[in-house]
Amino acid sequence: MRTLRSRSKTTLVPDCDQLFDDANGHLAVGELEEAVALYRACVALDPDFFDAWHALGMSLLKLGHTKEAIGCGLQATTLRPNDLLAWTALSQMYVRDGQIAEAESAKGNARILSLGGKVLRE
Repeated sequence: MRTLRSRSKTTLVPDCDQLFDDANGHLAVGELEEAVALYRACVALDPDFFDAWHALGMSLLKLGHTKEAIGCGLQATTLRPNDLLAWTALSQMYVRDGQIAEAESAKGNARILSLGGKVLRE
């Protein structure tokens, strides 16, 4: 928790890690809408937080918000282009949306990574 102070009051604001943990708690008990709201707040605070983008995408996919899930999946693969799970999830998102060519491409990247290769040389 961070403390924000103004002349008139003091407010406690959760940090990104706290938001992420709270979102995971909601996800664990099936409260997907609540989890999504917290994951959204988390990526707003830290746009480079890979785990939050990935979790947001998967939660949105479960809620049927496939197009938005794909956007989150793309952000996750941009942040970590050599992450096997991110490419696998993105492939699932594309399949759900009927974008088979894109799903096959993402699956191909996941396969490269599963064999020890790299999608992007670091």
